[in-house]
Amino acid sequence: MELKGFVEILRPANCVVAGLVGILGATVALGSLPGYEKSLMIFLVVFLGCSWGNIINDYFDYEIDKINRPTRPLPRGALSRKAALVYGLCLALLGLLIGYMLNLLAFLFAFGAYLLMYLYAWKLKPTPFVGNLTVATLTGVTPLYGAIAVGKIGLAGYLALCAFLVNVAREIFKDIEDVEGDRAHGAKTLPIIWGVERASKMGVLFSLATILASFLPVKAGIGLGYLPIIVVDGIILFSSYEILKDSSPITAGKAQRKLKIAIYLAVFSFLLGSLTKEV
Repeated sequence: MELKGFVEILRPANCVVAGLVGILGATVALGSLPGYEKSLMIFLVVFLGCSWGNIINDYFDYEIDKINRPTRPLPRGALSRKAALVYGLCLALLGLLIGYMLNLLAFLFAFGAYLLMYLYAWKLKPTPFVGNLTVATLTGVTPLYGAIAVGKIGLAGYLALCAFLVNVAREIFKDIEDVEGDRAHGAKTLPIIWGVERASKMGVLFSLATILASFLPVKAGIGLGYLPIIVVDGIILFSSYEILKDSSPITAGKAQRKLKIAIYLAVFSFLLGSLTKEV
């Protein structure tokens, strides 16, 4: 076994970003950064949950990864599947323990998310559209978890809603981008079952829903720092226009990358807006 395999299988960079988004959710909910101890605990619950999700995905994708991603830790033999499963369960239990130390609701919320990660990797991943919704849900609840951990939802609820909607759109566009490879491997994604054009329209529908949802925090009294959301909505609208004009895999790839940029800008907008709420 390779020691570095235990680190690689976590995809630590992604988990760090997820942990920071959890803290962001708490900050948006409170309008200020939570205490250092609570911030660390929120970060660890999300980081460990993300790590568990990545490990269990690799565990169930072992045979596929031997063909598509042979350099990943499990297919190259850096650690065994059994060792990975035990490792992942230990991280999950640690995350749940920390969640329990936060509060009961934070524990139950984390338990539900961890369980959903398992169900996704085990059964839901190849299910048309359900897999997309699951990924978007897990992404959307990340900032919401931070809010629950500090006992106040506030503006984090709107952030979670926008994150969910835009990630459904992005997941659909990613499936369109990968349609040829997925079809060759016998996958049953939305573009393969519905056709690329119908799937692209569904993605655009969720994109437009994101734009509409982005106006809700204004009514709730978010601060002037939220103004960059105008740029976010512009990027989403332009991506929708492009994919409606040309729903090819190349255009879908460009659209989903634009949405990724929009997501980062939206997070920044929510953070500034929550910190300037009285302005």
